[in-house]
Amino acid sequence: MAINNPYAAYQQNAVTTASPGEVTLMLYNGCLKFIKQASLAIDNKKIEDKNTNIQKAQKIILELMVTLNMDLEISKNMAVMYEYINHRLTEANVKNDGSILKEVEGLVIEFRDTWKQVIQINRQQQHRQGGQA
Repeated sequence: MAINNPYAAYQQNAVTTASPGEVTLMLYNGCLKFIKQASLAIDNKKIEDKNTNIQKAQKIILELMVTLNMDLEISKNMAVMYEYINHRLTEANVKNDGSILKEVEGLVIEFRDTWKQVIQINRQQQHRQGGQA
């Protein structure tokens, strides 16, 4: 169906040509989008939409968890944080609590922004190494 929908084709191409770091960044951004949509659904008393969007955010958090390299100490710490976020998303869903979503959104923003910095530092290091060859 991508042929009939240029935006879908673009999105598919963006994902398939992205580096693993860029895919992680896309996952964080997607998670934030679904958290915001869930929050809006709570405000508008659209319980089904809230549930759907929270579940989408949780699927992204679970995907981030399973891709962690558990040989690294930082990954073990991230796993604990992802578990916490997943638990809080469940709580927000059950309680229809937008304040919990706001808390989780703040954590995901911090992770995303830190990840952006990691990508930028990596690119700078690769660029410097490429210039010395």
